[in-house]
Amino acid sequence: MRILVTGGAGFIGSHLVEKLLAAGHDVAVLDDFNDFYDPQIKHANIAAVVKDVAVHDVDLRDGDKVSNLFRHEKFDAIAHLAARAGVRPSIQQPQLYYDTNVAGTLHLLEAASARGAERFIFASSSSVYGAAKKVPFSEEEHLMQTLSPYAATKIAGEFLCSTYSHLYKMRIVALRYFTVYGARQRPDLAIHQFTRKIHAGEPIDQFGDGTTRRDYTYIDDIIQGTMAALKYDGPMFDVFNLGESQTVQLKDLIAAIETALGKKAKIHRLSEQPGDMPLTCADISKARKLLGYNPKTKFEDGLPRFVDWFLKARGAK
Repeated sequence: MRILVTGGAGFIGSHLVEKLLAAGHDVAVLDDFNDFYDPQIKHANIAAVVKDVAVHDVDLRDGDKVSNLFRHEKFDAIAHLAARAGVRPSIQQPQLYYDTNVAGTLHLLEAASARGAERFIFASSSSVYGAAKKVPFSEEEHLMQTLSPYAATKIAGEFLCSTYSHLYKMRIVALRYFTVYGARQRPDLAIHQFTRKIHAGEPIDQFGDGTTRRDYTYIDDIIQGTMAALKYDGPMFDVFNLGESQTVQLKDLIAAIETALGKKAKIHRLSEQPGDMPLTCADISKARKLLGYNPKTKFEDGLPRFVDWFLKARGAK
């Protein structure tokens, strides 16, 4: 297939691009290389494959540019991973998150439906579960309240996808990613940020008492589930959790990084952050059954792999 990967120069997107190329697909990348973190990191992410893909520097907020790209190029499928990410910055810049994640998704869906794209993958988030009380989180959960503008934009994106699937008979799969980590993880995310600061002997910020729990999901497993979603032939619109279904406490995450680095953390304890979820935990039985999703990397194996990548990327011994 000819596949457009939005956010294709980012953490998850660059891994997906490599996997799609290895599987023989014709791949194009859309990315605006914004300054949420150093754009050079994104350029480095795709340096090994840039000769094999068309890279389109397009901001999803610009509907005319998105439409123009689709007028000039025909895509069989779109893997829409581009988004403004992060709970805390979304509270500070809700309009930016809405414009990028909601209006940007709408621009893509409009262009894809007008040009007859057959498949559309939407990267959603575990954040959509918000105030859900039932654990583990199931796709059947009736979602009543999100806890951050970021989460609200993701559930809005899911509803837009379901609407466009219904109106234009486009097969759309929304994938709720649960705290993805691994090589190339964004520098603002907890695992990368903690590793960098502990390695440098700098204090880390711990919000709350360290008992918040996350379902950390290794990048290879996320990519396996995403590749499977591109072949899914069930309902025209469907939603799947992609997680490990194994939760890790924040204080245990910090301890694991300390062990992997051989250094003690200097911890700056702060009150809990507004918008943060106390727990994420995926029920992945639906993805196992219908996508053949089969996560293999336990946290105790994946975390040292990430630290190894970090040290090699730093040129450290």
